[in-house]
Amino acid sequence: MWAPAARELVVRLLDKPGAGDGYREFPLKRQAGDVFTALLEAGPGGRYFYRVNGGKPVPDPVSRLLPEGVHGPTEIVDPNAFRWTDDAWRGLRPEDYVLYELHVGTFSREGTFDGILQRLEYLRDVGVTVIELMPVAAFPGTRNWGYDGVAWYAVQASYGGPEGLKTLVNAAHAAGLAVVLDVVYNHLGNEGNYLPMFGPYLTGRYPTPWGNAINYDGPGSQGVRRYVIENALYWIAEYHLDGLRLDAVQTMHDASQPHILAEIGENVQELARELGRTVCVIAETDENDGRIVRPARRGGYGLDALWSDDFHHAVHAYFTGERRGYYQDFGRPEQIARALEQGFVYQGEYFQFWERPRGTPARDMRLPQHVICIQNHDQVGNRALGERLHHLVPRGVRRLMAALLLLAPETPLLFMGQEYDEAAPFLFFTDFSDPELQRAVGDGRRREFREFNWDEVPDPQDPQTFELSKLNWDLALHGHNAMLKWHRDVLDLRRRVVLPAERTCRARIVNEMLFLDVAAVRPVLRVTASLAPGADAPGEPGWEEALASEEDGYAVRIFLAAASESSPSSAAP
Repeated sequence: MWAPAARELVVRLLDKPGAGDGYREFPLKRQAGDVFTALLEAGPGGRYFYRVNGGKPVPDPVSRLLPEGVHGPTEIVDPNAFRWTDDAWRGLRPEDYVLYELHVGTFSREGTFDGILQRLEYLRDVGVTVIELMPVAAFPGTRNWGYDGVAWYAVQASYGGPEGLKTLVNAAHAAGLAVVLDVVYNHLGNEGNYLPMFGPYLTGRYPTPWGNAINYDGPGSQGVRRYVIENALYWIAEYHLDGLRLDAVQTMHDASQPHILAEIGENVQELARELGRTVCVIAETDENDGRIVRPARRGGYGLDALWSDDFHHAVHAYFTGERRGYYQDFGRPEQIARALEQGFVYQGEYFQFWERPRGTPARDMRLPQHVICIQNHDQVGNRALGERLHHLVPRGVRRLMAALLLLAPETPLLFMGQEYDEAAPFLFFTDFSDPELQRAVGDGRRREFREFNWDEVPDPQDPQTFELSKLNWDLALHGHNAMLKWHRDVLDLRRRVVLPAERTCRARIVNEMLFLDVAAVRPVLRVTASLAPGADAPGEPGWEEALASEEDGYAVRIFLAAASESSPSSAAP
């Protein structure tokens, strides 16, 4: 155990569960480099604590399982006990990604990894290629989005623990689906965070919206960096995951070289080469920072892709009319076209919401490096009432937005239930045991929403807030669902159309119509969409109409280059 903050370190081995409160304690010996060691007889199923400097018993910072929660003992797990059957799986190319973000606890009535297993065939048939799991590292209680995790190596016990996650990944690979995990390396949750007892994991020099930042460049940071990098490798090697989504990297402050993001990416790709698998590292940022995906030789961090918010903000503000908060800088139709053509709308221009410039040029980024969406956990769940697009715009608009999302050259992301028009909200929920923290979370949510004039905020601690957020699968599985069919048809078209390796597009606004040509030099696919009720979506001579929708006054038509045409005109009207 690396524990520079410890003068003495003791491991407390517990008697077998159910055998009373008996335990034995063994001191660890301090070695060079602030590392404590001991060799003890123990095995799978055994449970233990650490005690630092004679203090209270706390779990191991590298626990694989915390069966009694984040304050309880670590349970020993044999990492080699699971029998994998995915030896032939090599992963998916990033250009084949169609991401489906889901929250384990609300995706099914069971709220477990097993609850996802029964929907794998459904997801594949819809056209999804990658499941993106919201964080599963152990968090306080049983209800949480996962961003309050405090035990980064432990798989949440209430979801099914290590065995459940491995079973899900193994089955997903058998179904031809990749699995990406959302990980949080920018902060630690406020309840059950015992890491500072062991070493300098946090720093007050870089505040974040959630408290102190992770110490990536201060005294003792080399041990912290090792802890984080080994965690990234752990998920790829031990759980056979196909990639990681790094949460809010703009709050991962690091003035040293190489930057921690570059070091994570480099180490993950080195491991992927050793394993003979394709692994992707995707970063979330609201800064429109092309440096994240720029190769190291050009001063970048070399990650594979980033969450690109501007497409969502552009279509959301335009079609809903919302202009508060960060939507105040959006709402013009030309911004939708720019987001499609270039990925970023803001590339250094002044951003009123921030009162300063935002973004970097996007010209050296490939469009598939932008992960775009029209809904995700943040954009739905960070509304006071968790409303989905189902509650905000008519179905004709939702079909139009889905067509642009799923046929643009960027990498599309669906949020669970979006494809069949899930009516349930996705609310913010927690299960903290600390009364002071319970109050602070509720007060913080209310303050956050003042800029949007959202006064009614459900109590995150109320179990009903969590229950209301669960998906209603009857909408998708019983009877005809027009939105689900639309998503299936559009994704089937995306799968069938052979796009050039260097994916580009050209988007133009003419008379309240948007014309999108995918592959700008020699287009292979054209989308015409009305941006106002009643605007005409005309036919296209020399093109074959593949799909069309006209509802609520909004029309969208999707065309393919006719087989008889060697090169249809690439100029939008």
